[in-house]
Amino acid sequence: MHVDLLKREDADGIAHLTLNAPDRLNALSDEMLAALQDQIDRLSEDSATRVVVISGAGRAFCAGHDLRQMTEARQAEDGGRAAFADLFNRCSRVMTGLTRLPQPVIAQVHGIAAAAGCQLVATCDMAVAADDTRFGVNGVNIGLFCSTPMVALTRNIARKQAFEMLTTGRFMQADEAVRAGLINRAVAPEALQAETRALAETVAGKLGAAVRIGKRAFYDQAELGLDDAYAHTGAVMVENMLYRDTEEGIAAFLEKRPPNWS
Repeated sequence: MHVDLLKREDADGIAHLTLNAPDRLNALSDEMLAALQDQIDRLSEDSATRVVVISGAGRAFCAGHDLRQMTEARQAEDGGRAAFADLFNRCSRVMTGLTRLPQPVIAQVHGIAAAAGCQLVATCDMAVAADDTRFGVNGVNIGLFCSTPMVALTRNIARKQAFEMLTTGRFMQADEAVRAGLINRAVAPEALQAETRALAETVAGKLGAAVRIGKRAFYDQAELGLDDAYAHTGAVMVENMLYRDTEEGIAAFLEKRPPNWS
């Protein structure tokens, strides 16, 4: 079931994951979350994969949580309290798992990215979107404030912009999402796949060990004060400098030749 819900294609060090439930706008159902967690666990141990791309099948990237499943959970004796707590914990684990993957993760976005789907875009390290994509944390429109999606959103865009989206349910257009910092670029729909692939190939072509240590340091230092951030990243750079391939990369640059990385 998970294989059908989440397709994976591997080529040239790039793992492309496709959310494959187009009839439900790729909602983050229990099954979809389990499939994503399974791939995150696999990728965390996968030294051959250098970049991960996430896209959605059909007419949307992801419309958020599966409201039908959430409604069914209300039939429990506790009104769904335990099921809802478990759902949001599992979703948070998926989101933090993507951030903690050693590989950079790129969202390839089209159609809509709503609620937890917008959270998924904000969680990815980079994002490329079709220029007609819309982004929203619109749960407030049905009486459910997007509290967990706002964690990733407020770490991407300015607070006042985020708060307006959260309290009004307003959707952000792709050009505004670029300016706000939610996505890296917006391109014509027909160019989306090629532009995302080009970005993934560029990153995949760098020294994988340097990108991996750099991604970890990127998120670690963001949670520290200024002095601690410099102390931490200085130690990371020392470790990076001692890599054999970094020594080779610097020598190749000085000698004006391609590096011979192992």
